[in-house]
Amino acid sequence: MSAIGQSKKENIAEYILHLWQMEDVVRAFGNDEALQQNDFLADLQEMMRSEGVLEKGHVQLAENALSEMEELHDELLSTQATYRAAVMQLQPQLNILKSKSDNPTQSDLRMMFVFLYNIMLLRLKKHPVSDDTESIRRQVTSLLAYLSKVYKES
Repeated sequence: MSAIGQSKKENIAEYILHLWQMEDVVRAFGNDEALQQNDFLADLQEMMRSEGVLEKGHVQLAENALSEMEELHDELLSTQATYRAAVMQLQPQLNILKSKSDNPTQSDLRMMFVFLYNIMLLRLKKHPVSDDTESIRRQVTSLLAYLSKVYKES
């Protein structure tokens, strides 16, 4: 099993966010020769090229992992009252985030990932994050950590 495959099983949420970040690295480097010095990034660039996501979007690896998370999310919503309650508690904030996004019809789970990824980008740029946003981040992180744990145990 490859290192990236191991990290998917260990923590699928981190795996997805890591792939998204590496896609942005590939986009930032473009055709720079430095990218070719790293086998993973060179392979990812080729994958992005062949899948038509060099400018925007995500490789099928990331989309498949997100689909697996969606299936688990849906299953837990229908079988675990505490999980359902945690999602319901976040619902108003997710609806606001979706209404402000480029894709207001995206799933709650995808919105959680987009939200976390955007916070990561803000922090990389040393932009402040409000207390309210930080509170939502903690809730989303907790929910995705639980999903990742259940995924790992399956």
